[in-house]
Amino acid sequence: MTARYDGRAVWSGASFEIPVGSFTAVLGPNGSGKTTLLRMVLGQLGPSSGSLQVFGRAPRRGDATIGYVPQRSDFDPELSISGRDFVHLGLDGHRWGIDLFEKVDHGAIDGALQAVGAAVYAEKSIGRLSGGEQQRLLLAQALVGDPRLLLMDEPLSYLDVRNQATIVQLIADVARSRNLTVILIAHDVNPLLRHVDNVVYVAAGRVAMGKLEDIITSQRLTEIYAAPVEVIRDSRGRVFVVGLEEEIAHPHA
Repeated sequence: MTARYDGRAVWSGASFEIPVGSFTAVLGPNGSGKTTLLRMVLGQLGPSSGSLQVFGRAPRRGDATIGYVPQRSDFDPELSISGRDFVHLGLDGHRWGIDLFEKVDHGAIDGALQAVGAAVYAEKSIGRLSGGEQQRLLLAQALVGDPRLLLMDEPLSYLDVRNQATIVQLIADVARSRNLTVILIAHDVNPLLRHVDNVVYVAAGRVAMGKLEDIITSQRLTEIYAAPVEVIRDSRGRVFVVGLEEEIAHPHA
C-alpha cells in the first residue's frame, strides 16, 4: 500500500495486519506520515495504490465502529461547554446546529464518563479543567458511540510524565474491558512499554510492523532509515533512539 498527500508520496510498500483486540503504537519522526495512516483508516484519504480494509471492508467516513481522539490543542480557558455536553458531541459530532442536543442518550454518555473516571467533573466547563482531565473527556467522547476500534493521535503530547502513565493505564484498562483494538500515535514509546502489543514504525518513506523488541533495535531502524541508528536501553528499561536527526530520538526522563 502507498500513501500520497498533497501530491507527494508519503510512504510506500506498507503491508501489515493489526490483530483485533491488540494495542498498537505508531511511532516515527515528525512528518513521516503517522497521521496520514489514521486519516486512511478514517476514510478521509484513500491509498494511491494497494488497498486498506477495516473490519473486512473499505474505510468510510463517519464509521460508528471507530472512535477517534485527534491531536489536542489547548482548549480556550473561556470555553464554557460542559464536560457532559462535550462528550455528547461524540454521538452527533457532525451536526453543530441548534438541534444538536434534541435526542440525548444519557445512558451512553454516563457510561463513557464513568469508564474514564470523568463523572466527577462532567458538569464543569472543559476550558477550566487540567490537561489530564480534558484528555479523559476526549477519550470519553471517542467511546460514547461504543466503537470497536479506538484511534488516538498523540494523546500524551500535552501531558507530564505522571499524567502520561495514568492516561496510558486508563486506555489499556478501557480497551481490555470493552475489547477494543487500539491504534495510538506517540512520539515516545516509553510510557507505552508495559501495554503495547505491536509497533508500527513510520519513517523515511517506509512502514514496518512487528513486536517492539523486533522493530525498535539498532539493526532494524538502521535498515528503515538507511542510516546509522542506535537503540539504547537503560537500567530502568527505557528506550532511547539515537540517530542523525533529533526528531527520531525518544528520550523521557
